[in-house]
Amino acid sequence: MPTTIPSEHPLPRVVLTDVDDTLTWEGRLPSVTLAAMERLAAAGIALVPVTGACAGWCDQIARTWPVTAVIGENGAFTIEREGRHLRYRDWQDEATRMRHQAWLQKAAATLLRQYPGLRLALDNAYRRCDLALDHAQEVPPVRADTVREAVAAAHALGVQATASSIHINLWLGDFSKKAASLAWLRRHHGWTPDQAPGYAAFVGDSLNDAQMFETFRRSVGVANIRPHLAALPVPPAHITQAPGGLGFAQWVNEVLLPC
Repeated sequence: MPTTIPSEHPLPRVVLTDVDDTLTWEGRLPSVTLAAMERLAAAGIALVPVTGACAGWCDQIARTWPVTAVIGENGAFTIEREGRHLRYRDWQDEATRMRHQAWLQKAAATLLRQYPGLRLALDNAYRRCDLALDHAQEVPPVRADTVREAVAAAHALGVQATASSIHINLWLGDFSKKAASLAWLRRHHGWTPDQAPGYAAFVGDSLNDAQMFETFRRSVGVANIRPHLAALPVPPAHITQAPGGLGFAQWVNEVLLPC
């Protein structure tokens, strides 16, 4: 399946990307993926992970990876580099976050009773705005249909929910990967929501990337997106042959920046 890149902008100026099972594979960051990230930076193309990962992990990504910014917890905050320092931009104030956490804890307790295969994710201590339930990271993988049922049950409880390849993320509020990405692109590049898809690409792997696949026409799914294609309203424009971070590296090296 060919990648569609507008002729007036042969390379994207920004690459937005999921992290778990998009940059990583089998829980690790492949060396070829890091090398591909470095190639993007050397070419002057900004790399911005857009992930459901916790604030603790996002902080380390922002400090140690060759990225321009990190959007974390599915859009709850953005961490931006200012020289050697980091700046957090939160979607909600502290009082709102604390009030929402109390509600999320109650919703999570209900879901854990209903779906005993789920567990609280180990990284919840490092989260700022959402709460994560583990369905495939440290627990035996929960059936895909059960994960979908749990997400629907969360919605019925009045909370936002989405499933990544490892977690079900729960939150309250109107933030999302899409909203936070478009806000960052406008703040840093002045692109309107109509303009941004012509300049930025997105790479993802799961159902929680559906809005991003719909929004960014230069969308790429790594190979492990295939089991989810039937459930995506708009599939990615291009699918790599290799999975996870190996597929990301393949796309960068063979499509974006051919040798």
